[in-house]
Amino acid sequence: MNDPNMKLSDSETGCCQDFDPKPWDDKVKVMKDKLFVKDHVRCFFRIPINFGKVMKRTMGDIYKAGALAQEPLMLYECKGLFGGDVFIHVAKVVPGEEMVRMSGTFLTKVFEGPYKDTGKWVREMKYYVKSQGKEMKDLYFFYTMCPKCAKHYGHNYTVLLARI
Repeated sequence: MNDPNMKLSDSETGCCQDFDPKPWDDKVKVMKDKLFVKDHVRCFFRIPINFGKVMKRTMGDIYKAGALAQEPLMLYECKGLFGGDVFIHVAKVVPGEEMVRMSGTFLTKVFEGPYKDTGKWVREMKYYVKSQGKEMKDLYFFYTMCPKCAKHYGHNYTVLLARI
């Protein structure tokens, strides 16, 4: 995720690359027309129930189209108790998938720990945005690696991105 010339298969695990939080912690990131595949995940009281199935299908379509972005970025936006949207950055249009372009200015903050701390992270992020004199319009989660790779690397970083 940190070396734009690195492919996922070049990682230690053959899956996710290790993640350096420094370029993402307490930063301002600007996106301009960044291309994403958009998909929907069903949840039960905010707990995803078909996330793996959606990722397997969507990533299969992305690989098949040769559209894997050099710098992976997958965002999740909670849409309530029973669902959320997933946005996967891609290098080009993926046939058969819903495509969206995202633009905006985002404050970012890195959190480390188990997903059960998400509520605490959201509260901290809201406070952080307010302390910067900004107003949060949207909130996205960047899960930097899968659970298997997080265990391998010994850390589980999640970046919160607040659109301001």
